[in-house]
Amino acid sequence: MEKQEAYFEHPGKAVETDARFSHVMAISLDPGSNYRDGVIRCITSREGDVEIRGYVDRSQLHTVSGDSLDHFTVGERLQIKNEDEILKGLTPEGWECIGLEDPDIWIDEKTGLTHVYFTIPIKPPESKDKIRIHLGHAVGKDLRSLVMTEPVLLQNETMNANAKEVSIAPINAKGVRYNLIESRDREPKGTHSTVRVAIAEDMGGPWKYGNTVFHPAEHDIPWIAGHASPGPLLPKSSIDVGEGKLLGIMNGREANQNLGDKIKYGMFSVGLFIYDYEHGKIDWVSPEPFIRDSHAKTITFASQFVETGPGTGILYAHVDDSFVRAYTLYADKIKNLLPK
Repeated sequence: MEKQEAYFEHPGKAVETDARFSHVMAISLDPGSNYRDGVIRCITSREGDVEIRGYVDRSQLHTVSGDSLDHFTVGERLQIKNEDEILKGLTPEGWECIGLEDPDIWIDEKTGLTHVYFTIPIKPPESKDKIRIHLGHAVGKDLRSLVMTEPVLLQNETMNANAKEVSIAPINAKGVRYNLIESRDREPKGTHSTVRVAIAEDMGGPWKYGNTVFHPAEHDIPWIAGHASPGPLLPKSSIDVGEGKLLGIMNGREANQNLGDKIKYGMFSVGLFIYDYEHGKIDWVSPEPFIRDSHAKTITFASQFVETGPGTGILYAHVDDSFVRAYTLYADKIKNLLPK
């Protein structure tokens, strides 16, 4: 079976932009609004080329609203109380927070509170220092009443770990969540983005770093040989892959290419994986990518899944860090791509 039979690429862009922003990405939709409202990352300035290592994006988080799951418009900047105070405390003198990135929305069914997680990148004044990346957090009754807290995970140099791009897992038998995050392994030979467990007893933080559960250098999978980042976990009602396990969307990038004094990034694609959330282990990663957008030059990166009916759902991904596309997924066809 052709992978293309398992999804349909919607024509056009899922998010309508205006004169304020040329590039938008990383949409996250609010379950409390029936996925008609949400948050998106908007690029306020871009220095460099997204295909070449070293480019810098400065960002803001804005609201989005939609009249359908195919069409959203960008609203005002997301207002978060206490933001300035928290970011000031995280930013050393001379460094710069280049804007909140990559939001994820989660609603606590017990309290009804809305939690938003996001990347906090802190850029050094000189390139000899590495950028610091923390997993930030805000909470409120809804998206209009958010208050920023201390990050749920701070970069930890001792553990060679930072945190971004969270995937929220169900509570396991121990009463905790083995969430997944994109982390990193920085070595003399190069840096890989890895998938790591983030142990959450309290979703408001602080969390703990767990084990690395996928390292590109430890697997012979070309489409994800350079960098790995966890995407949405699909509900069991969409595709059931076994007790204590969920099917997930994985974002993977091919190995970097050396071009003299420059490093060119490989293609970022969307793949599949099976996650054992009871034990915090990845059982399987697809040997080939699942989705590469027809217009992508270098990036197809998934950020949100919405179940729309029995065996169907919409996956949202951003293309070349510039626009958001919607794809309808078909569970019965996807099952044929999974291990027996």
